[in-house]
Amino acid sequence: MNEDEAYRELLGDDPARVARAEAVLWEMWTHSGIAEVDRLLREGMAAMERRDFSRAEELFAHVTEIAPDFAEGWNKRATVRYLAEDFAGAIADCVETIARKPRHFGALSGQGLCHMALGQHREAADLFRRCLEVHPAAERTSGEAEYLRQQLVGAQARLELVGDGDDDHLVHPIA
Repeated sequence: MNEDEAYRELLGDDPARVARAEAVLWEMWTHSGIAEVDRLLREGMAAMERRDFSRAEELFAHVTEIAPDFAEGWNKRATVRYLAEDFAGAIADCVETIARKPRHFGALSGQGLCHMALGQHREAADLFRRCLEVHPAAERTSGEAEYLRQQLVGAQARLELVGDGDDDHLVHPIA
């Protein structure tokens, strides 16, 4: 299965095929084809699992320096920055990931979580929607998107008119 086929499978109704497609994509994404980069990525992932976030970030930064076009180096650094609560840094790395892999559902969802942590609910909702367009079965993202929809509708009820007071300038809730 190639990458495009895996993305098509994510849109299907068969949970086993969707799970297989997701696993295939993660497997593809974590292999750069450059032995040194793959070794550094594995070391960074091990450091992240040990919760040695500074070492993991250092290793992932090295990956992005050696192979700047390798999306997963940016995504892994985004993940470790998120875990270290460096949400702005994580967002910047998610942007880099998505620039290289626009359908990277992990980066779309991860950037949404960062915006959520920063109270930027509209941005988060947009990213969760984009993630669900790529991977409708992403259950965690579905739950986050629904929570944000409810929050935004509630916040909308508290908004005042914007602009000159004309009803045409009402800000409408996200549907």
